[in-house]
Amino acid sequence: MTEKPFAPSCENNKTPILDILLDAFSDRTLVLEIGSGTGQHAVHFAAALPHLQWQTSDLEENHAGIKLWLEEAALDNLHPPVELDVTQADWPEGFDAVFTANTTHIMPWTAVIEMIGRIGEQLPNGGVFCQYGPFNYNGEFTSPSNAGFDRWLKEINPARGIRDFEAVEQLANKAGLRLVADHAMPANNRLLVWRKQG
Repeated sequence: MTEKPFAPSCENNKTPILDILLDAFSDRTLVLEIGSGTGQHAVHFAAALPHLQWQTSDLEENHAGIKLWLEEAALDNLHPPVELDVTQADWPEGFDAVFTANTTHIMPWTAVIEMIGRIGEQLPNGGVFCQYGPFNYNGEFTSPSNAGFDRWLKEINPARGIRDFEAVEQLANKAGLRLVADHAMPANNRLLVWRKQG
């Protein structure tokens, strides 16, 4: 039997992230969450943003844990996970916002390129993409703890690692996304808010 997963980091960062999403997603209707993980974020954000439909997604192996959180919450605006590998051909459709947390440093850079490109293709003009996690600036780590985290990630898989903000911004701009806010967050993380411009 699957036990309900729990990530302490989700518990610690959900409130400061929500503070940003309340404004960033105030005029949105359907959010695609890429990499819903445990499901904790989805439950917290959907409950606080009842005007939104929140679509969870992840690799199939994480669906059972996500569903346990969703079943317990029983929210009408929170939808069971769809299988999504960002490199796959078929993506969900109809969303006007995207949220992802702590995925950009886990997936290989080729997948980051694919993810941002597809988000840019599928978001309508005015659509919003909120991207949470650690980033480097000017080629430098923002803290010793982030440098240590990056070493740990690369020991697990050399394709992982904290990404350079400037490289991510270049991808986003190419995809028609423009940075509208870069928020400092707890534990040396950032929340980047991009908006699709035609």
